[in-house]
Amino acid sequence: MSRTLLLMRHARAEPGHGGRDFDRALDDTGRGQAEEVGRLLAARGYEPDHVLCSAALRTRQTLDGVLGAMGPGVAPEVDYSEAVYSAGVDSLLELVNYVDPDARTLLVVAHNPTVAQLAAAFVGHEALASFAPATVAAVELDVEWLYAAPGTGEGVLLNR
Repeated sequence: MSRTLLLMRHARAEPGHGGRDFDRALDDTGRGQAEEVGRLLAARGYEPDHVLCSAALRTRQTLDGVLGAMGPGVAPEVDYSEAVYSAGVDSLLELVNYVDPDARTLLVVAHNPTVAQLAAAFVGHEALASFAPATVAAVELDVEWLYAAPGTGEGVLLNR
């Protein structure tokens, strides 16, 4: 029973001059990037049935753009989590490990450097240099979420 893990960095956000980092919004380019990723995922046949999304504004806006561009039939269960916002690689992977075992495709919308480091663990070191805003890696896992870890699946960068 294979599973697909989609690891996405949020789209481009406004600069963080003076405000809280958590409250930074997407800029116009970022909104377009999010929609572009939604179209890319749909075109490649990826349809998440579960999402782990940082509770930060820019990640929530990214997810809205992605799902909106995928079409009205895509309605995954979404967990907005402050833990994703502050997660390191190990804790983000632990959140993946606790996803409902019935989920087949999981989309994680998170922040750098954590999401790039986790992607690199599955895809290879090129992900560290190439994980610009709105980048997505797809990992085909051969195990249940509980056992997901580097070496349990093969990954590729879908865009750069």
